[in-house]
Amino acid sequence: HVFNIILPPLTCWEASTKEHVKKVLRRNVCFKIKRRKKRQKKAAWTGDLSWEERLADAVTPLWRLSYEEQLELKQNNQRKILSELSESLSADLRSGFPTPASAKLNFTVLPVLPSPVRDGYRNKSTFSVNRGVDGNPKTVGFYLGTASRGNIVCVNGDHLLNMPEKHTLVARYYQDFIRQSSLEPCLLFHTGGHWREVTVRTNAQGHTMAIVYFHPQMMTAEEVAVHKAELVEYFSRGPGSVCQLDSLFFQESTMTRCTHEESPYQLLHGQPYLYEEVLGFKFRISADAFFQVNQAAAQVLYNTVRDLCVPGAAQSKTGSTLLDVCCGTGAIGIISSPRVDRVVGVEIVEQAVRDAAHNATLNGVENCEFLPGKAEVVLPALMSRLSSAPGALTAVVNPSRAGLHPKVVRALRNQVAIRRLVYVSCKPDGEAMRNFKELCCAPDQEKKLTGEAFSPTLAVPVDMFPHTPHCELVLLFER
Repeated sequence: HVFNIILPPLTCWEASTKEHVKKVLRRNVCFKIKRRKKRQKKAAWTGDLSWEERLADAVTPLWRLSYEEQLELKQNNQRKILSELSESLSADLRSGFPTPASAKLNFTVLPVLPSPVRDGYRNKSTFSVNRGVDGNPKTVGFYLGTASRGNIVCVNGDHLLNMPEKHTLVARYYQDFIRQSSLEPCLLFHTGGHWREVTVRTNAQGHTMAIVYFHPQMMTAEEVAVHKAELVEYFSRGPGSVCQLDSLFFQESTMTRCTHEESPYQLLHGQPYLYEEVLGFKFRISADAFFQVNQAAAQVLYNTVRDLCVPGAAQSKTGSTLLDVCCGTGAIGIISSPRVDRVVGVEIVEQAVRDAAHNATLNGVENCEFLPGKAEVVLPALMSRLSSAPGALTAVVNPSRAGLHPKVVRALRNQVAIRRLVYVSCKPDGEAMRNFKELCCAPDQEKKLTGEAFSPTLAVPVDMFPHTPHCELVLLFER
């Protein structure tokens, strides 16, 4: 079809151009076909490793190392990442624009704080549906391979060190359910099918929530209701009842990911929430709410963040305010609330804001206010209100891997009342590094970064993800 393009009558020059375009298209198509074949040929799994070992290497790359070796590797990685920030600030100084940050380039990086729990620590896991090693398209597990190479294989995750037994149990029974179902799995949206991934959430008490994702395609609501009823029957009274689900949710979605507002989570069975306790505070967790994936390590993380936001010596100060950006369900703000006069949280997910307000009430905390909306929209107007408030203003930010929006960085940087800022990052070598540099660089009129620069003064890595190279980094900035 590409080569048989019908065009109106052409001049000689246009005709030659048409032939040239055809040749280029033909050459590109042939090249792509050859490249695809070459990729597929290279993509064949080689070596003597079992599928389980290959998956463990992909999901938990450090599983062969002792925990002490894992911590040493993570410590070195964090030092390398933070050295980039120091080098950037040094370059800023050499360029002739001295900043307050230039005086404190050699800030302290503390040893990685270990996770109290190292195996089976995940409280949330998402299992995909695709073709298994045996070719069965109704296999529930984790991907190996890539879609671009056409070599995706779905492998069961029972053996993974970070996976709790309850999660893999639900995944196995969900696999049995969809294999019994008359409906096909939805491997690619444009090829049809219905059953998609399942997310399992648990808390420290062992309560379990399962969320099944479903593509309705062209089915009517009545037809979907039949399969929802079968799902409830299977997990409440059928073979899946051994999973002892406390909550079963269902989300119809025509997109890879969507929020509760875009497509509501439907409670089919059990309780609407899980509850988790951290540092003596209780938190309500909705189906799509963010909560740290390792509850035991979350206590280490939040204790560290609280101490950096409001050091013990500052507890007696009056009129102090904590600004919690990307506050989620309000964990950091609520845990820190006894040490400050007021907490103001900002969060884009409306359900999380409702959870945060509920959590404050649940814990008898009355000095917290949580605002819904994009931080880059809410923060500039909020800053003018906070700047007029008496007492010290401290900010804590805990964004996703995408980091903070430039407008948020600008609002924080240009708010002279903020003398202390704590940044929590799960990927400091990504977009967060851009945020770090903009917080600490020389004033930049083009970027509208006019406020006094921050100085990095302390870095504390916290191991939230044993057996993987990742950890949370808590970075303290002061000015």
